[in-house]
Amino acid sequence: MKVLHTSDWHIGRTLVGRKRYEEFESFLNWLAEFIEAESIDVLLIAGDVFDNSTPSNRAQELYYRFLCQLASSPGRHVVIAAGNHDSPSFLNAPRELLKFLNIHVIGYASDNPADEVIVIQGPDHESCLIVCAVPYLRDRDVRTVEVGESAADKERKIIEGIRNHYRMVCEAAEGRRTSMIKRAPIVVMGHLFAAGGQTVEGDGVRELYISSLAQVRADVFPESVDYVALGHLHIPQTVGGLEYIRYSGSPLPIGFGEAGQEKSMVLLEFSENQTRIQTIPVPAFQKMKTLRGNLQAIEQEINVLKSGGSHAWVEVVYDGDELAGDLRGKLEEAVDGTEVEILCVKNSRVLGRVMGMASTDETLDDLDISDVFQRCLDRHGVSEEQRPRLLSAYREIITFLHEADPNAK
Repeated sequence: MKVLHTSDWHIGRTLVGRKRYEEFESFLNWLAEFIEAESIDVLLIAGDVFDNSTPSNRAQELYYRFLCQLASSPGRHVVIAAGNHDSPSFLNAPRELLKFLNIHVIGYASDNPADEVIVIQGPDHESCLIVCAVPYLRDRDVRTVEVGESAADKERKIIEGIRNHYRMVCEAAEGRRTSMIKRAPIVVMGHLFAAGGQTVEGDGVRELYISSLAQVRADVFPESVDYVALGHLHIPQTVGGLEYIRYSGSPLPIGFGEAGQEKSMVLLEFSENQTRIQTIPVPAFQKMKTLRGNLQAIEQEINVLKSGGSHAWVEVVYDGDELAGDLRGKLEEAVDGTEVEILCVKNSRVLGRVMGMASTDETLDDLDISDVFQRCLDRHGVSEEQRPRLLSAYREIITFLHEADPNAK
């Protein structure tokens, strides 16, 4: 049996205001062709199908068209578990209809662990794969709130809740396997932040829980499972040095910080008492490049792109010693008449003076919402003794806002 693990498509995401639907469509068409050519039996999508909880009509069209392409093969299955960017209720809405097409969707965590266990049957109607499709576990799914609890208490309860949920779902899967004549492999899906996981600046990966330290270790997953297919982190990587616990990574670069990464998926081949794990590279459907330096160095790099007939989307980071007046105008003139498109210009010299920042290398784009809150605390002279409780309350509010599902009743 051949299983393909992917995640973090983020369909509908823009790049500095630039829509990327053609890029998403190219990826999905390529993926459908790959699945057909390689005779993939099961596709696993470990969360963040969409970039937000209210995807546009175009984003939905791309998603459902892709699923229809896969459904043309009657023996193929798709398992989709919601991520933190997805709306659980939106993904779940057509699940009963999609089930007739062998497309299994798990948007919400269930009180009954067996609801997240999907048994895949082969052409001979014999069970050949068990999937524990665990969606992103929201704070309310794994933690009961108590008055006066500390940040450490909250973090401990979150980790314990996640561990218990995975244990119960895996136990339900083990129960299904013991009743089978032939042993079927167990694959666990999850959307979470594993301890030690690698991220890059500007990748859009959110802190998942109230405490930024609430990251799970590899021992959350029982040793009885054959593979763990994770989503949330965009860099392809293993967890805890274990080859069978992996992030597939995002198939498209989410921001310029990911432009240099080789994107990939994971192909699993299960045979008698053996699992073969192979990394499958994903082509770059839109070239992205960051140009950094003084004006002369940037113009030289633009000339190289022009001479190669590049269609690149470009981020410019000007860090020359001299103030460059009308930098955007000069750069637009340099790419005029070409397919090179400058999406973002960061002139750290000008911003440093205008905004009065401590570092000339820092721009507003470099700050996330936690940084902005820290600056507010600094500006208002909040004491170090008061900050931990304020930060904890702030993270709790942000977590609540991120987890709100506008499509729910």
